[in-house]
Amino acid sequence: MTIPSPAASAAKPRGPLRTWLRRLAFVAGGGALLLLTGWAAAALYFDVRVPALRAPLAGLYGLAVLAGWILVQRRVRVLFPLGGFILVLAWWLSLRPSNDRAWQPDVAVLPYAEIAGSRVTVHHIRNCDYRTPADFDVRHYDRTYDLDALRTVDLYMVYWGSPHMAHTMVSFGFADGAYLCFSIETRKETGEDYSAVKGLFRQFELTYVVADERDLVRLRTNYREGEDVYLFRLNTTPVQAREFFLSYVRTMNDLAREPRWYNAATNNCTLGIRVQRAVSDRAPWDWRMLVNGHCDELLYERGKISTALPLAELKRASLINPRARAVGAGTDFSAAMRQGLPDLAP
Repeated sequence: MTIPSPAASAAKPRGPLRTWLRRLAFVAGGGALLLLTGWAAAALYFDVRVPALRAPLAGLYGLAVLAGWILVQRRVRVLFPLGGFILVLAWWLSLRPSNDRAWQPDVAVLPYAEIAGSRVTVHHIRNCDYRTPADFDVRHYDRTYDLDALRTVDLYMVYWGSPHMAHTMVSFGFADGAYLCFSIETRKETGEDYSAVKGLFRQFELTYVVADERDLVRLRTNYREGEDVYLFRLNTTPVQAREFFLSYVRTMNDLAREPRWYNAATNNCTLGIRVQRAVSDRAPWDWRMLVNGHCDELLYERGKISTALPLAELKRASLINPRARAVGAGTDFSAAMRQGLPDLAP
């Protein structure tokens, strides 16, 4: 009888372990290739500019990858999904955004600003007069703001369905009672509707809507059905507020010169606030920046909003829809809406 050496005994488990690792690698690799193939087919389906070709090209792509996987030798079959993905990605990255399209009236005019020392003149501030969400008169005006008079920075969180996702807007308050609100949105063409799935591809250009609160906020509190709007005062120093305002202005000016794509996962209303700032000034990454309906929790934990009340109570008190609907046409909308809200005295 042969007695196995200790080295041979120790090596025995390696066989099953190696087999298990190979199977795990195969499943992980296969899953990754499947995701790449699905993304490439979806990119063709959504972003090919000739609508009649979208479904056929996406279908042919999927069939070609499948045929290559089945018919080609095992050692090189991975080249079909990987090579196909690289080709589609190269084409997709070649698609360029534009500022020259048939835009919807509310986003047809791009804002821009001129900076002279501490004074910033913002052109084309939007002030729509709404009758319904789809029926409105578009108006614009210019106004000069003194950065030395910048006093407050407020965050709006707008929920329209899921408690896990929200639209965020930032509003800057000045000593004279003026508020300038920024909303990072899709710049939709005439007849185009927003879709979160389409927003993952190159369907929408990015725009910074710059408006007074009677436009951007009142649209969501008074005219759109099923949208709940919460208002929080951000804890910022004067230096931070000034730089925050200027970061919006710089990106707004950049978009007027050179358009960019909107992306629902990487360049949306919340992540856009973060990525427009210098890397050294960005807040540490947190999953709630992506699942942004929980941003209030994140800000509360980091002391960026009031912690005088428990978060649940603060949030209940920060719902502004009833106040906004009660504001009369001739009343100062921004001031009236803030009355009685926690830490939001105008």
